[in-house]
Amino acid sequence: MKKILILADGKVAERFIERINQKRIGDNHYIVVGSGELKLPQKVLVTLESVTMDPTSYSKMHNLFRSHDFTMVFILLNTLEETGESLKNIRRIDEKIYVVLLDRWNGFCKLAQSSTHVIDSLDMLANRIYDFLPGVPVVAKSIGLGEGEIMEVLIPFGSTFAYRHVGSIAQVKWKIAAIYRNRKLILPTNATMIRPQDTILIVGKPQVLDNIFKRIHNREGMFPEPFGRNLYLYLDMQNDEERAIDYLKEASYLCERLEERKLYVRIFNPGDFEILNKLRRMQNAFIDVEIIYDEYERREILNESIHETDAGLLFISQSSLNEEIFEELYDHNKLVYLFGEEPLYKIERSVILMMGEEEMEALSSTSFYISETLELELCLCNFDPDGDFKSKKRIVEHYETLSHIFHYPVKIEERRVNPLRTLREMKHILQISPMSRKMKKRSLFSIFSMKIEDHLFDHDNHPKLFIPIESS
Repeated sequence: MKKILILADGKVAERFIERINQKRIGDNHYIVVGSGELKLPQKVLVTLESVTMDPTSYSKMHNLFRSHDFTMVFILLNTLEETGESLKNIRRIDEKIYVVLLDRWNGFCKLAQSSTHVIDSLDMLANRIYDFLPGVPVVAKSIGLGEGEIMEVLIPFGSTFAYRHVGSIAQVKWKIAAIYRNRKLILPTNATMIRPQDTILIVGKPQVLDNIFKRIHNREGMFPEPFGRNLYLYLDMQNDEERAIDYLKEASYLCERLEERKLYVRIFNPGDFEILNKLRRMQNAFIDVEIIYDEYERREILNESIHETDAGLLFISQSSLNEEIFEELYDHNKLVYLFGEEPLYKIERSVILMMGEEEMEALSSTSFYISETLELELCLCNFDPDGDFKSKKRIVEHYETLSHIFHYPVKIEERRVNPLRTLREMKHILQISPMSRKMKKRSLFSIFSMKIEDHLFDHDNHPKLFIPIESS
């Protein structure tokens, strides 16, 4: 049984001893030294021995140490003089014993002893009160390293992290460990959706967590967060050679609309040297062009380069998006922009076809961000051949609420029409759709499906933005 010495005086010491008694840490033997005025628990539940004596007396303290083999000492006294004298006496008796000292006066801040842990109560109280200021991250100080590697963050309305599945958020050198919602703990899976007013517990390098905190609370110019920071253009010259220059112009158009983002262009299966040279000449401070000559390790190269570039959005043509590439992109939880016949700089509206409630919530925040970034009219299209509009009322209310939060308008269209046929007839639109693992390119059987997601690749007259979601 470990023997622990507590030099105690005052309310803090009384509360500390009361806490020890309540928690019933029975493997320790506590010896409390203090004046007779110290109030101890009436019903003692642990091994506790009280000694009335002057804690600043060297001779009495020396005799106490000769009688007991102490493991550690707590100094919880009311005056600076008593605290200093007690510490000096204990160090004369034992230079190496571990001491926890309560400093109420900021008088021991310069004490440089590895075997003495000073708790600055004034600094602790000031920091705790400071934590309640808006916009201040709360970090764990009494567990782990205490350097900010554990942080809790409140998710505000309008955050890039709101209405995102945990699995769709790029987590490099940090992790979402827990979610607190309505005073309940949630251990998240990839399919868990983060909602406004949730508090998330994140762990990682302190510098990384500081950046994550800013990303959560800052919604200006953050697209394509939280999927990543930069843009990535995938060019397979076997499929894209004729339109490669146009694709680069389209991708660079979006890059120019964003703040401090880079566009990484990776060219596979290089062919025509004239086109390659034109692509190279388009390189600048914000556009990085690299030609990949290894044609056998494409998936591995793509995997590595997505990580290295911190890409959040990947541009690709429909002809280059095979199942292998699709699986790779989905596993990385990245936004995917599929080129259409109309270039992005001619688009006037972003359109979302009404789907299930979970998918629509997952699309919502990113849809507002991209629409605001490109100054597009955001249209939520509730197209139903049977005119069943009431069943989607909650989804409409969700988008109207976000419209007020983002201060960006959303147009609700409710029409009794065939959604796919009507979509094909629209002009100058960017279609925003969920991307799930079950999505496949069109098959013989998909033509009979009534699900919108089975027809997302049926035509390429307008571009599409796919947002990864994790189905629960």
